[in-house]
Amino acid sequence: MVGHNVHVVPAGDRWAVVADGGHGRETFRTQEEAVASGTEKARQREVDLFVHGRDGQTRARNSYGQDPHNIRGRPM
Repeated sequence: MVGHNVHVVPAGDRWAVVADGGHGRETFRTQEEAVASGTEKARQREVDLFVHGRDGQTRARNSYGQDPHNIRGRPM
């Protein structure tokens, strides 16, 4: 499953962590628990984590992969 991005998606009244292509699926009682698990999986696989809302829209995206170059954030 290495190389597949990880998604946190609604699954009925629970939340699921799935990899691109539907490989593997683990469900959690809360979105917070699913995000914690998904973050760990994305870090281990060095891929992106997508967090979806109940409406299916992407709410957050975090990259744990091999970014092509170092991009600095905008100063505040």
